Amino acid sequence: MSRAGLSGSVRTGLADGGRSTVRPIRVLLVDDSLVARTVLARLLDGRPEFEIAGAAPTADQAIGFLSTHDIDIVVLDVEMPGKDGLTALPEILEASHGARVLIVSSAADAGASATVRALTLGAADTLLKPTAGNFAGEFAHKFVDALLRIGHAHHDQRRTEPRAADAPPRPVAPAPIVALRAARSGKISCLAIGASTGGLHALSAFLRRLPPEFRAPILITQHLPPPFMPYFAAQLRDIAGRPTAVASDGAPLVPGQMLVAPGEGHIRLARSGSRIVVQIDPAAAPSRCMPSVDPMFEAVAEIFGGEGVGVVLTGMGRDGTIGAEAMVKAGAEILAQDAATSVVWGMPGSVAQAGLASLVMAPEELARHVCNRNGAATAWR
Repeated sequence: MSRAGLSGSVRTGLADGGRSTVRPIRVLLVDDSLVARTVLARLLDGRPEFEIAGAAPTADQAIGFLSTHDIDIVVLDVEMPGKDGLTALPEILEASHGARVLIVSSAADAGASATVRALTLGAADTLLKPTAGNFAGEFAHKFVDALLRIGHAHHDQRRTEPRAADAPPRPVAPAPIVALRAARSGKISCLAIGASTGGLHALSAFLRRLPPEFRAPILITQHLPPPFMPYFAAQLRDIAGRPTAVASDGAPLVPGQMLVAPGEGHIRLARSGSRIVVQIDPAAAPSRCMPSVDPMFEAVAEIFGGEGVGVVLTGMGRDGTIGAEAMVKAGAEILAQDAATSVVWGMPGSVAQAGLASLVMAPEELARHVCNRNGAATAWR
């Protein structure tokens, strides 16, 4: 079957002649370059973890394919003739009924505005597309690792949706059962938010629901490299409609302002006279993340006690759990994103399953609770 245009299933992805009960991760390749589609498919050839379900040279053809086929991951280029990848991304996410999108594009450079925009629109991750002849080696490893990470992370979270007649049935996992703490009420003096994989999209959903009347300072730790942070802060400023900056040593906490942890240090806090100021800590954190959510949560617990709130959004690993425990001990409230809306239910799942969360909901609903606590009407923008 030709990969020059839209194609159906290319191979089963099963190493044992079809007898395996583990369904491979179904991938759709969307790139106007035949060479790129072919090379990306070859990188997955012979790997039982994957099935190339189809390939499309345009975004519109991909959207049509997704309406009748069940896909786990869409590998999407940005620069394509007709409808470009970023313009098509919301439609692709809607048509796919929950598939994850991995951007592979020459526009996805570290710190590039296109990368941050893609992540904000809902892409699970991005990779810089190499020049012709350089798809093997380091890129091949990064490509496979990214597909495995975002594919397995949500493999059992997908709900049953319409699918192609030849597509295998999806396993449907029950919603995780966790013990919740009692929800808190009363004034919020500081809101701290931690996120990783898929976090920009979740942050967008959360922050759009906070009205101008919500005036508590907001601290944000998102796992991103340093070059991304200025673009990330600018994107959040536009989304939330409030002053936003990358945090620096000595920066004061200002009502209504958002401060983003820099890529090379964690946010900590200290008192300076009547003010509360940021201290950037470059030391390694237990989570080995840089920046890490744990030090930020610990700082909020120490300074604000029961008037602090921590929010843990989608992300891999356990970063935030240690800090969430410190916040709970100080009387603060912890909120966690639910599994159904998370790209990866690692960080919020760890907090929830440790019994530290008072609510486990979609970001929009968590924002509603935060607004209710501070007596501010939720903004539905």
